[in-house]
Amino acid sequence: MTSIELVIERTIAAPIDRVFARLVDIDRYGEWMPAKGSILRGTRQTSPGAVGLGTTFVDQTRLGETPGDVVEFEAPTTVVFHWWEKSKKGTLKAEGWPGYQLSATGDDRTLVRHRAQLNLYGAYRMAAPIFRRFALRERTTVMDALKASFETDPLRRT
Repeated sequence: MTSIELVIERTIAAPIDRVFARLVDIDRYGEWMPAKGSILRGTRQTSPGAVGLGTTFVDQTRLGETPGDVVEFEAPTTVVFHWWEKSKKGTLKAEGWPGYQLSATGDDRTLVRHRAQLNLYGAYRMAAPIFRRFALRERTTVMDALKASFETDPLRRT
């Protein structure tokens, strides 16, 4: 196994509870996720009820469907998702843990620390440098889209 870890931070002009609510509203990702520059095409929650620990979802990506679940959840400060990709034989090819740690910084601003871990297995390990560049671009695009979604939000507090 080869592991890749990334950390990206952004300060968002919105209260912590609103930022957290946006991050855990799985079915509405399409409203703020970028249409270009991301592999993600949509996400849908597959378990009933409010999002919390154990909630399941499916990401629709350019490469197909990827299942996942919520593995850490502490409102309004922490959410960590887990996704995995398996071969047709059922062996892991890759799995990731994109997570968000939020801190209120006053004046209705929130520091979002995004930590992403990607584990690669089998032949995928040989392409780790390519996956690292791709993951950094993908995660940066997502964080920039999250920040921009509040800059254009008509309910944003000024």
